[in-house]
Amino acid sequence: MRLAMVGLGKMGANMTLRLVRAGHEVIGFDVNPDAVAEVEAQGAIGATSLDDAIGKLEAPRVVWLMLPAGRITQDTINQTAAAMQPGDVIVDGGNSRFTDGVESAMSLQERGISFLDAGVSGGVWGLENGFCLMVGGTAEAVEVVRPVFESLAPADGFAHVGPPGAGHYVKMVHNGIEYGLMQAYAEGFELMAAAEEFQLDLHQISELWRHGSVVRSWLLDLTERALADEPTLSEIQPVVADSGEGRWTVEDAVNRAVPLPVITASLYARFATRDVNAFGARLLAALRNQFGGHAVLVEDTAVEPNPKA
Repeated sequence: MRLAMVGLGKMGANMTLRLVRAGHEVIGFDVNPDAVAEVEAQGAIGATSLDDAIGKLEAPRVVWLMLPAGRITQDTINQTAAAMQPGDVIVDGGNSRFTDGVESAMSLQERGISFLDAGVSGGVWGLENGFCLMVGGTAEAVEVVRPVFESLAPADGFAHVGPPGAGHYVKMVHNGIEYGLMQAYAEGFELMAAAEEFQLDLHQISELWRHGSVVRSWLLDLTERALADEPTLSEIQPVVADSGEGRWTVEDAVNRAVPLPVITASLYARFATRDVNAFGARLLAALRNQFGGHAVLVEDTAVEPNPKA
């Protein structure tokens, strides 16, 4: 099918290329013309503006947004809706707050335009491995976009999880859990790094645990990759950002009186990295780079050493 992808950063560009490889016609637009040229070179159809992208679609039009959460996404939703017609579909695949998705769906419903909030996980590896998709919205709108969802996701990696807002809510909790898992690995490896009398090879141990251990996981695979590149992580500054979803998870838990001690502690640990020079913090920063292509700080300069970024 034909759709427009608005926002061609790491995720949007890789999703565009995966769809093109699956035989879909993707019109790509980004405020950076170089990003448009890059996807054009690999088979996408370039657009010079949002209106140009929408104009290249046929009813029912599908526009997928992969933009930073907040004002830029909301403004683009409004601008997109102004150029669309009843029966068209807007998909927000960014890490927007779930409450924003509920409000957008209600506003667009009055105009006959459907809204889907799609939580997307997979990071920079999604191009090759597929993206896990958690989609909220009406069943009718999901069916319109289903061919795209199925092409983006690996087998069993896509689900319609509920009404509008549910997709971003599930992704929010997913990222909160991610915070906790990453923190547990970081603390364990920091403890082993402190046990100097044993002279432990942390890369060897990370590789060992990947085979048969009950703590094996994709995050452990990425831990092994990070330690293979730099066993001491001495070149990485121990500053770990939080991108919003962890805070929203904790805030929602407080509002619902649901105890989340591990996730809450992991969020606070990220706050603490602003002042503490710790091995665990360096590992957290390295893991974020490995799975999501997030920049790490090396000698006060932001770099992206991950070749998959």
